[in-house]
Order: sequence, then structure tokens, then C-alpha cells
Amino acid sequence: MEDKKVTWLELFYDLLFVAAVATATHVLLHVEKGYIYPAYLLKFALIFIPIWWAWTGQTMFINRFGQDFLHQRIFMILQMLFVLIMISSLSVDFDQYYFSFLIGYIGLRALTSIQYLVVQNLEKGDRKKVARFLGTRFGIGAFLSFLSIFFDSWVRYAVLYAGIIVDMVLPILGHKYLVRVTTNTAHLLERFALLTLILFGESVVSILAVLQPQKGDWHSILFSIISFVLIISMWWQYFDNVEKKVNKSIQGTGQTIIYGHLFILMSLSMIAASIKLMFLHEVHYTFILYFVFGSVLLYFIATSIVFHQYRYEQHRLKIYHLGLFLGTLAAFFIINLIMTVPYIVIMGELTLFFIIYAKLTTT
Repeated sequence: MEDKKVTWLELFYDLLFVAAVATATHVLLHVEKGYIYPAYLLKFALIFIPIWWAWTGQTMFINRFGQDFLHQRIFMILQMLFVLIMISSLSVDFDQYYFSFLIGYIGLRALTSIQYLVVQNLEKGDRKKVARFLGTRFGIGAFLSFLSIFFDSWVRYAVLYAGIIVDMVLPILGHKYLVRVTTNTAHLLERFALLTLILFGESVVSILAVLQPQKGDWHSILFSIISFVLIISMWWQYFDNVEKKVNKSIQGTGQTIIYGHLFILMSLSMIAASIKLMFLHEVHYTFILYFVFGSVLLYFIATSIVFHQYRYEQHRLKIYHLGLFLGTLAAFFIINLIMTVPYIVIMGELTLFFIIYAKLTTT
């Protein structure tokens, strides 16, 4: 498969989306009476999914058809303008800024659709058919989402997500078309890994902004150290797998990587928010226990599924590995549920889990 190099413009493009993800993560920090109410969890998902899908749409176009041509650079720069509009519209009070958010999202999706329709005029055979298929189908999804502008209350969100669901499902239904023009697996893994890396970095920075140990406050200092070791363990496990354990020559549609990373990225945001909330002691013990262990379980399942399909066969994990990881996580959760422990102990348990996870999946 032809090598495809990530461009500097793609990396700059990622930075804007990470800013959007950071804003979405901030929604999880709104605590009332010791809980994150379901409305905020729903808003987090409502904001996060369109951000991820808009980024994914452009990334997949570049993966299959991208060339460092002037007109494609202009398309990406125009998309950045719509990203800025979308970022400026992200707020806990989502309803108030919905229309400007919609303009940003529809602008991004429409430009992606137009790019496919433009490039299909330059392609031949299966590549032409795939470009036309994706361009027209994504156009339909964007149009359906745009119709939400004519509705109020919960109906607008139902219409918005109907369009997004159409966008997300059609590539799966069109697998027989997409498999004719396979993705560049090495480039795709690199793109998602780079976005994940920036999110890891953003998590460290955002956590340190809260964890500001005062002179002589050894509890805060220790919490900061454990938090850092936890994130490093997660980083080690993820990137050692990407670099050493996966077969980048496998060809396919890349859908496991694409959809699996939605849950990897969402769980990263949730884990970062959990660390902040535990340090600030703003949530009830039982709630944060379910929230942080649920976030870690989501991350573990998503990374296991994504990497398993692309691992070299001799490096694939056995069923007893799955039992060990789930058993360790369940044991920590049950012990903490039976008896109340300090949050710093919970952090230590999660750090130990990720050290074991990294050790057994990267050696």
C-alpha cells in the first residue's frame, strides 16, 4: 500500500478539534448536589458525537482521496472557520447557542460532501463510484440534520441526530462499495493516534490546572503524581500497541478503528473529568465510583476491540487475559463498594490496573 504522510495542515486541524473536545469535557464538571445529572451527561454526548463525526469525515476523505493540492488545502481552511463557529457555540446552555452550532456542523459536513463530489470528477472506476457514493450519502445526512433548524425543544435534537445516524450508518451499509477502495490502515491509525495523543496531553494540562499542590500539601502532591502515572500507563498501553503490535498492512474499510475510537475518545474525556472531580471532592462517593469505573471499563473494551482485529496473530490476547483484566477491575470496584476508601486509593487501584493492562498487552 502506498505510504501516506500526515501533513502539517492536518495536525493544525486536529488542534482546533481538541479545543472543541475540551469544551465538551467541561460539561461533565457541572455538579449539582453531588451528582452529574443525566441532562449534563446527555449534553456531553450531544456535543461530543458531532465533533467526532465532523473530524472523522474529513480524516476519511484525506485517507482515501487526499492529496496536498491547493484546492484541498482551501477546503480544509474553510472547514477550520466552521470549526471555530462550532467551538464558540459550545456551552452547557446548549439550547441558546444551537443555531450557531448547527451552522458550524452543517458547514463542516457540507464541505466534506462537496469534496467527495469534486474529487469524483478526477477519479475513475471504483474510486469514482466510491467518491460519488460517499459524497451523495453524506449530503443527504447533512440535509436531514439541517432540517432541525425548523423545530424546537427535543424535536430539533431528534432531527439533528437522525441526520448524524444516517451519516454513520450509510458507510456500514455501503461496505460492498467501500471495500473496493480500502483505507490506508497505517495513515488511519496514525491520524487517530495523533488525535488521541493530543487528548492525552490536554488531559495532563487540564488536570494540572486543578491539581495545584500547595507548599507542604503532600496529599495533593501524591494525588498529582498518581494521576500522572495513570495517564502515562494509558499512553504506554495505547501507543505501544499502535507502534509494535498491529499489522498496518491489513486492508479494509477501517470501520472498527473509526467507530471504536468514538468510545476511546469519549472515555478519555470522562476519565479526565473523573480525576478532577475526585480531587475536588464535589461528588458523592457512590456516584463517582460508578462513573470512573464505568469510564475505565468503556476505555478498556473499546481499545481491546480496536486493537484485537489489527494485531498480529501471535500477539492477540487470549480469553484468559480478558478474564484477568475484567476480574481485576471488578474486584477493585466491589471492594470499594463494600467499604468506603479515600479517592487517592481509588486512583492507585486504577493506576495499578492500567500498569497491568499495559504490561500484558505490550510485551
